[in-house]
Amino acid sequence: MRGHMRIILSAAVLLALSACGDMNKELGAEVDNGHFGEATMNNSLIQTGAVDYRIQLGRRFASEVPSTITFPFNSAALTPEARSVLDHQANWMRQFPELRFSVYGHTDLVGSPGYNKSLGKKRAQAVVAYLGSRGISRSRLDALVSYGETRPVVMTQSPEERNRRTVTEVAGFVQKGKSAPLNGKYAAVIMREYVKLAERKHPPNVEMTPVLVPVGTGG
Repeated sequence: MRGHMRIILSAAVLLALSACGDMNKELGAEVDNGHFGEATMNNSLIQTGAVDYRIQLGRRFASEVPSTITFPFNSAALTPEARSVLDHQANWMRQFPELRFSVYGHTDLVGSPGYNKSLGKKRAQAVVAYLGSRGISRSRLDALVSYGETRPVVMTQSPEERNRRTVTEVAGFVQKGKSAPLNGKYAAVIMREYVKLAERKHPPNVEMTPVLVPVGTGG
């Protein structure tokens, strides 16, 4: 008996909803262009792992900060231009203390593979050391991987500056128990960014000098 009552009540509810559906619509349904809720959906996908957060943050890092520096031939020394780029990277990293980064060292195609792999690693280590001198914890930086000469930007056997480079990428979040703060502080970072965006610079005060207009003249 109870089972029949549940079926009857369910059918009545469905009929009532279908009758109201033609007459009443949700507020804003007429102007929804299909983008409503995309931010919430994106956050949900990231939190559930459906979208790799490392890719999301990596794209933001690459779009806001130069991720690549180049080196002189057969050298791991940082040029003034390279130091300037690394300063920008360090400033970005300080804003997100919960993130880890990988630095990949590369060389051009001149020289033996073994020598170039060692040189690429030295370049990555030089970048890690410089970022460390700018206050970035070494526990957040990884320079263990070197591609040597295996991933050239320009395929040439001649010396090529664009191939002599390091690339800095977001590796992920700092694991709990390590020195960088993660526990709950990511929300504080986001909150700080919102506050910064809300700050508006007021124009300087300008003293207005009154202008006397003769009576009867036009403008």
